[in-house]
Amino acid sequence: MPQVLRKFLYRFMALAILGSLTAPIVASAQESGLPIPRFVALRSDKVFLRSGPGLRYPKVWIYHRRNMPMEVVSEFDTWRKVRDWEGSEGWVHQSLLIGSRHVIVTDENITLYSAADKNARKIALVSASVIGRIEDCPATVDWCQLRFGDFEGWAPRHGFWGIYEGENVEG
Repeated sequence: MPQVLRKFLYRFMALAILGSLTAPIVASAQESGLPIPRFVALRSDKVFLRSGPGLRYPKVWIYHRRNMPMEVVSEFDTWRKVRDWEGSEGWVHQSLLIGSRHVIVTDENITLYSAADKNARKIALVSASVIGRIEDCPATVDWCQLRFGDFEGWAPRHGFWGIYEGENVEG
């Protein structure tokens, strides 16, 4: 191979390698397009919370509560940065989250009523840390229809976490 051609090939290869090293790194963002922040729930009764968006990041917490409500505060690729009701944050893979809406009781207890009225019949007293499903939560009233196991009823929009103030959720 002539020396001129060899020098050309070496320079071309050097420039190609240098160009690939200095080119900006573009993440393959597969963001959901859904609003942020938003509420989701844990799909499984064993979910790892990681310090960063990937399997190489250490586990910082293990959740053992299926349907635990979480707030998505950021997205990166297939990873969601979430916050729990106590304020802990970390990253969870999207496959471990579901879009169904749940709440967790944060007060000592909440009362479920047969209707969205404090004078309605009391159905159940639900204790702190119990997880329930949102059946209906009209934005026009300060009450939500919730289900905790076999008990379904209405509760004022306080004493539980998993819904935004004035948010409308249809079951």
